[in-house]
Amino acid sequence: MKIVAVKILREFWTLHPDAEQHLKAWVDEAKRATWTQPADIKAQYRNASILKNRRVVFNIKSNDYRLVVAVAYRFDAVYIKFIGTHAQYDAINAENIELE
Repeated sequence: MKIVAVKILREFWTLHPDAEQHLKAWVDEAKRATWTQPADIKAQYRNASILKNRRVVFNIKSNDYRLVVAVAYRFDAVYIKFIGTHAQYDAINAENIELE
């Protein structure tokens, strides 16, 4: 998969160094993945939450952080929509959040 806006993740782990290795691992795994449907993601990440609007929520660092992406299955692309703490995640609507 192609990951759009990896820079957002880099900026985040600069502020939250404890998330760096976990996010780098997710990036490596996602780049090697071939997700053609939500079930493919669930097979790889049991704890991922599949939402409306092609959104998926990943738990990062044992659920300390949440990563929301939109997956364009036809284009093999993943768009970063949100990365934040669990508390920050609780304050957003993951189904329609967009990067600012």
